[in-house]
Amino acid sequence: MKTGGNIFAVIQARTGSSRLPAKVLRSIVGLPMFELMVERIKRAAKLDGIILATTDNPRDDGLEVLSRKLDILYYRGSEDDVLNRVLTAAQVNGVDHIVELWGDNVLIDPVILDAAITFYRNNDFDCVGTTLKPSFPLGMSTLIFSTELLKAVDKVAVDPVYREHVSNYIYTHQDQYSVGHLPCSSEFFRPDIRLTVDEPPDFELVSRIFQALYPVNKEFGLKDIIKLLDTNPELIAINKSVKQRRPVAP
Repeated sequence: MKTGGNIFAVIQARTGSSRLPAKVLRSIVGLPMFELMVERIKRAAKLDGIILATTDNPRDDGLEVLSRKLDILYYRGSEDDVLNRVLTAAQVNGVDHIVELWGDNVLIDPVILDAAITFYRNNDFDCVGTTLKPSFPLGMSTLIFSTELLKAVDKVAVDPVYREHVSNYIYTHQDQYSVGHLPCSSEFFRPDIRLTVDEPPDFELVSRIFQALYPVNKEFGLKDIIKLLDTNPELIAINKSVKQRRPVAP
């Protein structure tokens, strides 16, 4: 059981995506996608704060401005060495435990975040993930680990893929680290649903979800999303052909 130390969400986000440029600043229901994501994360009761980890590229100035507006912390670092960017973001802000998040997961459910944090706190795993194996929909992804663990990984993870994908070294070396998976109830066991935003069809689906649910209840959760999609199967079909290109984070 981990009883001490603060825990912060560290969101990796940038505007340089090749498949869907500046997606995190694109408007959904009149607000930037990143702002909607932060709005949802702020409802997680177990978090001590939120940090944006973006790049020092001038094209990401808009993300810094938005972070100031949303009153969250931010750190700007290497565009390619994301591991170092996230680690330094945590270190300069005195973070003990990191909840790793990605800017393309705008629909992340704060209830699932709180459940993952509780599971991490109550067990002795080095890290805890939510989608390392088929369970929650892709887009409910997080990995939780200590800053000290990432500091140790930083010294040995030299392959470029490990520098680009922060937690990849941890969950691909389970002979060295103990990785726990957040138990998933049958209600949320929907690995067939894709809720992350990598390509235009993903953005269309997520936009349609917000357009249907946000005006009625800004605090809608995964249960509401699943009900909407099951009631309107044509929505799931929107991004069914999109193939996941980057490693699926746990």
